[in-house]
Amino acid sequence: MNIVWIAIGWLCIGLAIAGIALPLLPTTPFLLLAAIAFSRGSERLHHWLLNHPRFGPPIQNWQRDRSITRRTKITAIGSMLALLMLGAFFLPGWIIALQGGVMTVVAAFLWRQREPK
Repeated sequence: MNIVWIAIGWLCIGLAIAGIALPLLPTTPFLLLAAIAFSRGSERLHHWLLNHPRFGPPIQNWQRDRSITRRTKITAIGSMLALLMLGAFFLPGWIIALQGGVMTVVAAFLWRQREPK
């Protein structure tokens, strides 16, 4: 069973990395899922993920006090806005409206989260 949890953890890491470049694919939730999977499959990988210089801080912030840094919020919302504006040139209006609605909900959720102390 450990191999399954480790595979799920690596899949989530891959999706999180893809989420860095694709604004509609969230990064942090996949990192949190990877942390859960690694905690059940491999203590060594769990420790590696929590102490990773790039991936560790968002996980630690969320686990400690459910917080997201202001820089992360601004970057995420700015990326979503840029993607929406770019899509306006290539996609039909109903897709842009749907995308804008989803992005508005995600942006509101992000902005309402507390920031680390």
